[in-house]
Amino acid sequence: MRVLIAPDKFKGAISAADAAEAMAEGIWSVCAGARIELCPMADGGEGTVAALVAATNGTMIRIKVCGPLPGSSVDAEYGMLGDGQTAVIEMASASGLALVPPDKRNPLNTTTYGTGELLADSAKRGAKRIILGIGGSATVDGGIGALQALGCEIKLADGKSDGPLVGADVARVEAIGRGRSMPEILIACDVDNPLYGEKGAAKVYGPQKGADPATVKRLDEDLCHLARKTGKDELANAVGAGAAGGLGFGLCAYLGSNVRMAPGFELIAEACGFDGRLREADLCLTAEGRFDQSSLHGKTAVGVARRCAAAGKRCIVLAGSVEEQAETVLREQTGAVAMPIVDGPISLDESMSRTAELLRRAAARAMSHWGTTDD
Repeated sequence: MRVLIAPDKFKGAISAADAAEAMAEGIWSVCAGARIELCPMADGGEGTVAALVAATNGTMIRIKVCGPLPGSSVDAEYGMLGDGQTAVIEMASASGLALVPPDKRNPLNTTTYGTGELLADSAKRGAKRIILGIGGSATVDGGIGALQALGCEIKLADGKSDGPLVGADVARVEAIGRGRSMPEILIACDVDNPLYGEKGAAKVYGPQKGADPATVKRLDEDLCHLARKTGKDELANAVGAGAAGGLGFGLCAYLGSNVRMAPGFELIAEACGFDGRLREADLCLTAEGRFDQSSLHGKTAVGVARRCAAAGKRCIVLAGSVEEQAETVLREQTGAVAMPIVDGPISLDESMSRTAELLRRAAARAMSHWGTTDD
């Protein structure tokens, strides 16, 4: 039997690559002759770089860039995939909220400049295509910091810029010119927030980044100003324009037609050649930490299951916990089966510490039953 193993990470417990290895061990324990291909997956959020590098035998690149707070620097990593032409970047590695101490979190003071440096470095190294995951940001700067790092001429009302532009500088922007030529940039985005307004970047995501109500109001007004002052208001309502504090908007609006936003899982599946690998498989196993209603809206496990259904392949979803209603919808929509990796009462802490072991045992159970029957 040919088995494709395509799990997501179990956040806080195990990477997608390690999850795939554990599942393979479980399958081989009951079917030693199985031909297994490992294809760690992601949906554009945390773990995307590691998953794609592992799936394509790529390489990791580490450089020092500006952190989310101007004046700080961080050692950020991104990946060059096995094709040698596709770079994959997580903005959180340079401009992420986790890089800012809790007592210093304020999106008026943070910048996407370091993310721009990662984009520029990957282009300098010969990337023809860049996949950018934009989850986990500390910023609400409309992308002006990243654009500044990419060489865009940003005209400010007072004509002065003493360093990387931050959220507080958005209101000062008068015009933005084109920067250096960049390869195709694909922004992995699974939210539909506009740039400003009640569901915009500042009002929805500002508070979790340290913005108080007055700051939220100011940033929302400033993002509206940015779009209108620079003649890009038609893009402010584009799907995902408000993601990552408006970074998606900024890159799409000012870098040209070679930048686009797309659902994260779809980009990752394309980059790792998932459909081609699936064609060669008899069975596909995927996995994620918790399978619930949110899984039905763009997460990896359901994305895998839907592609399996389209290809006429059997699919099994393993998860730390399985919500019954979500599992019912999964079966109805794709024919896939979802099963928990635990087989008895267990605490969350114990489950997370034993994730690899539980995945091995669950994969063996799944293979013993659904891998050989028509149930």
